[in-house]
Amino acid sequence: MNASATSLAGLAIAPEEFVRRRRQLMRMAGHDAVLLVAAAPERMRNADAAWPYRQNSDFQYLAGFPEPDAVLALLPGRAHGEAVLFCRERDPEHERWHGQSVGTERAVSAWGMDDAFPIDDIDDILPGMIEGRARVYCHFGHEPAFDAQLLGWMRRLRQLRGGGVVPKEFVALGHLLHDLRLFKSRAELKLMRASAAIAVEAQLAALRLARPGRHEYEVEAELLGTMRRHGAVPAFAPTVAGGANACVMHYQGNRAPLREGELLLIDAGAELDCYASDISRTFPPNGRYSREQRALYEVVLAAQLAAIDQVRPGLPFNASHDAAVRVLSEGLCALGLLDGGADEAIASGSYRRFFAAKTGHWLGLDVHDVGDYRIDGESRLLEPGMVLTVEPGLYIAADDRTVAEHWRGIGIRIEDDVAVTREGHEVLTEAMPKDADQIEALLAGR
Repeated sequence: MNASATSLAGLAIAPEEFVRRRRQLMRMAGHDAVLLVAAAPERMRNADAAWPYRQNSDFQYLAGFPEPDAVLALLPGRAHGEAVLFCRERDPEHERWHGQSVGTERAVSAWGMDDAFPIDDIDDILPGMIEGRARVYCHFGHEPAFDAQLLGWMRRLRQLRGGGVVPKEFVALGHLLHDLRLFKSRAELKLMRASAAIAVEAQLAALRLARPGRHEYEVEAELLGTMRRHGAVPAFAPTVAGGANACVMHYQGNRAPLREGELLLIDAGAELDCYASDISRTFPPNGRYSREQRALYEVVLAAQLAAIDQVRPGLPFNASHDAAVRVLSEGLCALGLLDGGADEAIASGSYRRFFAAKTGHWLGLDVHDVGDYRIDGESRLLEPGMVLTVEPGLYIAADDRTVAEHWRGIGIRIEDDVAVTREGHEVLTEAMPKDADQIEALLAGR
């Protein structure tokens, strides 16, 4: 996909899909339940300056609604409409400063809600909707302000003359909702392919810019600029790690100079309409891998290819990790970085000196997306519609005196986004080269 041709208008998830999601969740919760989800509040960066607004992922999944100061109430069987949104009313004075609000009328006409009320009236309206319901599904403990508001509604119901019928159970909403989010629809996968295409372009732009003498922050600027030019934002703060900085798993200093003979590890992802991508590549800014760098790189690449091969329906989630660990251990032993054989390295866990991480995670509305990794104590079996990252690596600390000096300070990670399909898998980020010869050819052509 050419990310420059990406149009968010043509990728947006249709209101009908949000309606289906809400109905499915209500069927799972039962007719005597109420489900409450609050929008993310605005977060302050400092003083009176807010961070760019980003919607709560669960609220986004169920409503696709872009504003704070909103609460979604799902009321199975309610005669006047099951999906009720409380949101800001249109206010000319507020809009003069902050731009146009959706308002209650458009929440129904354009966002597919059954009913909508002003958020300022929620204390007067919502308790009556909750009364008589047996269970409340919510994210209790996530947002203190909303928790306090919810407890206030419960107190109000108990104080009613004759005693209101107060729900007896508070149930964690994630137990139901997060299993739905784990399986991506066609529309979601389309957005994730577009997000991946933008992340690929950002990586390629960074690769073209990065040379010895530049700084990590210059490369970061190229990544972020490319994402913004295509209508995306960063899915997380990028890691741009030159030399031994790559051995810090979540390095975010991004200030050091790129030095001759060192590698550069970039871990970055784009977010498009709240859907994330996540790519890691490691390359030599001077254009050529050294002998030791290439030897380790080939081990990591072989491990990643073996791990991706284990992303298929019916195989457990941890099969890709086990495959990667096997190849990494064999490579470390062959290079003399570990004593003995691969079986011994795996059994003893000695390989963890150089690879302490897991090989992947779920991906979707969150970079580390929701969904159980284990069911009844066993690794979850993969099914079509799941999306995960595959990201083995090797990290040899600069001060590791147990290995020869020419290995020290080398950190390598190769990461792709992989969707499980009926036939096997689809690598969403396949357009980003990772073969060492291909990367060197790209660098030579700068």
